[in-house]
Amino acid sequence: MTENTNPLGKYYRQPQIYIKLPSKGKYYTADVFTPTETGEIPVLPMTAKDELAFKTPDAMMNGQATVDVIKSCVPDIKDPWKMVNYDTDTVLLAIRIATYGETMDITYAVPVINESLSTSVNLPALLDGVSGIDPQDYATTKSGFKIKIDPLTYKKLTKIQIAQFEQQKIYSNVADSGLTESQKSERFAESYKKMQNINIELLIDSIAEITTPDGTVVTDAKQIFDFISNVDTKITREIEQLLGDLRSQCSLKPLSMKSTEEQIKKGAPVTYEVPVTFDTANFFG
Repeated sequence: MTENTNPLGKYYRQPQIYIKLPSKGKYYTADVFTPTETGEIPVLPMTAKDELAFKTPDAMMNGQATVDVIKSCVPDIKDPWKMVNYDTDTVLLAIRIATYGETMDITYAVPVINESLSTSVNLPALLDGVSGIDPQDYATTKSGFKIKIDPLTYKKLTKIQIAQFEQQKIYSNVADSGLTESQKSERFAESYKKMQNINIELLIDSIAEITTPDGTVVTDAKQIFDFISNVDTKITREIEQLLGDLRSQCSLKPLSMKSTEEQIKKGAPVTYEVPVTFDTANFFG
């Protein structure tokens, strides 16, 4: 390794926080992740270049900005595109803490009355809540099918999100267009079919194996696809719910809020939840 002779080198950024990945790295090969002896990996604060990456709309949309920032701030994750969804929130939250500190102000609206409020969030508490989870890979439906999840990679998740966004945009454009009702119906049907295919793709890609009620283990992707395409929709909905629950195990949990007596009198619910989202306008700025 070449010695750094720059007299300013001693002022270069240093790790500000150490984290344990919820996945514990078990889904990664050596070219994706470098484990440490303690299981904790260092997280560096963002540079000015990293901050600028989050202000580039195209790079944000296709996921490249997030990948570049993770490579910069969490060097032990060598290929963020292959980072599984279990680890995403933990890594991004740690980068936020390392760069801007332990609190973050968020603005939210009280349900029903739509009153705008703000609160300060304790980010280390959120981090403890997600990084300490040991995600489970299996779940069993009421109908007796045991499902093993195949965690989505950041690349796959980004691809699906882009496809969903594009279809929603097409749907909105058609609704506001000057097409006839018949033409609109045709376009809506096409868009709906594509959304169905996207959702089926997400479902299939999330299943590593299925164990039938009689104990048969199926791992062949085509056989699983055929099963999902032909099984009773009640079973499909069960599997979708289970997979959704498994995927969200290590996601940031919403904040629990209570309304004041005055707000309740106006019609607000007694308690409600406020999601903590990775909105780059406030999360990384």
